[in-house]
Amino acid sequence: MKSLISSAIVFFLMLAVSVPQIFAQDTLRISLQDFIERGLDRSGQVDYLSNAVDLAENRTQQAKDQRILPRINLDTQHGLVPGVVSETGRPPNEFYLDPNLSNDWENWAIFTRAEISAVQPIYTWGAIKNAINATQSAANAAEFRFEAEKSEIELQLLDLYFSYQLALETERILKEADDQLRRVERQVNDMKEEGDPDLDQSDVFKFDIFRAEFQVQRVEVEQSLDNVKRVWAYVLDPTQNTVYQPESLYLDAVPFELEPYSYYESIAMDERPELRGADAGISAANSQINAVKSQFYPSLFLGLRGSFANTPNRPRQSNPFIINNTNYSSAAFGFSFRQHLNFLTTQTKVDRARIERKRVENLKNALTDGIVLELNDTYRKAAIAQTRVIQLEEVLSISKNWVRQEQLDYDFGFGDVKDLLDSVQKELETRVELKQNTFELNKRVAELYKAAGIPVQQISIN
Repeated sequence: MKSLISSAIVFFLMLAVSVPQIFAQDTLRISLQDFIERGLDRSGQVDYLSNAVDLAENRTQQAKDQRILPRINLDTQHGLVPGVVSETGRPPNEFYLDPNLSNDWENWAIFTRAEISAVQPIYTWGAIKNAINATQSAANAAEFRFEAEKSEIELQLLDLYFSYQLALETERILKEADDQLRRVERQVNDMKEEGDPDLDQSDVFKFDIFRAEFQVQRVEVEQSLDNVKRVWAYVLDPTQNTVYQPESLYLDAVPFELEPYSYYESIAMDERPELRGADAGISAANSQINAVKSQFYPSLFLGLRGSFANTPNRPRQSNPFIINNTNYSSAAFGFSFRQHLNFLTTQTKVDRARIERKRVENLKNALTDGIVLELNDTYRKAAIAQTRVIQLEEVLSISKNWVRQEQLDYDFGFGDVKDLLDSVQKELETRVELKQNTFELNKRVAELYKAAGIPVQQISIN
C-alpha cells in the first residue's frame, strides 16, 4: 500500500496544483491508452518540453532562410527642403555650373529618398548547407530528448492508472473480509455467552488486535482511493463534473511473456531516444565542423544595390559625374569574394567543434553504460515480480481451501477458533499482497518496456 500512496503523491506534486472538490454528475470509463493520451495533452510539463523542440525547428528554418537573400535592407529618408535659384539664366539641368547657386527659401517641397541593398550567396564551399544540416540534426536531437522526457511522464500516468485499480481492488477485498470478520466475531461472542471451554482468552485478544489493525488499514485504503480520485480528476479535466474510472475496475496482470535479455538489449540499442538523440548530436557536430572549415576558403556573393531620390523643386542634373542627391536614381550589381583572413581563429573554431563532437560521443558511451545497467535492473525486477505473482496465486488458492476447511470443521463442532482466525487472516493478507504484487508486476513491465525503448502505450490490458 505504501507504493500506491507514494506513486500518487509523487505525480500529484509534479503537477504542483491545489485540486478542487469535484461534484460529479456522470461516470465515464476510460482505457489506459486514452488516459495516457489525455494526461499528456493536459500536461503543462509536456507543453514546456515541446517548446524546446519548437525552438530547435525555428533555428533550422533560420538556417534555411540564409539560402535566398540572407541580407536585404531598405532605408528611407523624408523631409522638407527649399528649392534653388540661379541668376545666370542657365537651364535647370546645368545648375551645377553656377557657382553662385542659392536656396529659394520661398519654395519648399517634400524630399524622399529610398535605398535598397541585397546580398545573395553564390558559392560558400558548403557553409550554408552544412549549417542547415547541423541545425536539422540539432532539432532531431531535441525531438529525441522530448520523447525521452515524455516516456517518463507516460510511465507516471500508467502508474497512476494502475494505482486507481489497486485502490479499488483493495477496498473490495477489505469489504469482503469485513463480512468474514463479522461472522467470526459472532461465533466468538456465541462461545463467550455459552462459556465454551475451548475458547482461549488469548485468542480473543488476538482477534481484537487484528480487528483494530484491520480498521486502520481500511482508513488507509479509503484515503488513498480519495487521493487517487482527486489526482485523476485534475489530470483529465477538473472543470467538468464527470467522474472518471478505469475501463476495468479489477487489477489484472498485463499480458506479458519475458523474453531473453538479449532481445530487450538489442531493441534498446536501436530505439532508446537518448541514444538516437546522441547520434543526432554527433551528426550536428560533424556538420558544424564542415561549416567552420569552409571559412578557410573565399566565398562568392552577388551584390545588388538601388537608390532613388525625388524632390519636385530641385531639378535632376544630366552630367553623369554630377549627382543631385535630392533628385536622382541609380542601380548597380556585381560579384564579390569574401575571405576570412583570421585563420588562427578559424582553426580554433574547428578545434572547438571537434571537442564538442568528442563530448557528444563520450555522452553516448555514458548513456549506453547507463542504459545497460538500467535494463539489467528492470529485467531482474520484472522477472522477480512475475515469479512472485505466480507463487502468490498458488498461495491464495491454498489459503482459500484452508479457510473453507476451517469453517467446515468449526460448523461441525470440532474446529478451533484460533485456526479459523489464522486462516481468515492469511487469506486476507495473501489477497492484498497478490494485488499489490500484480500492481508491482505491471509497473516493472512498464519500466522494462521504457528501458528497452518500447513505447509504454503498447502495454495492453485484458
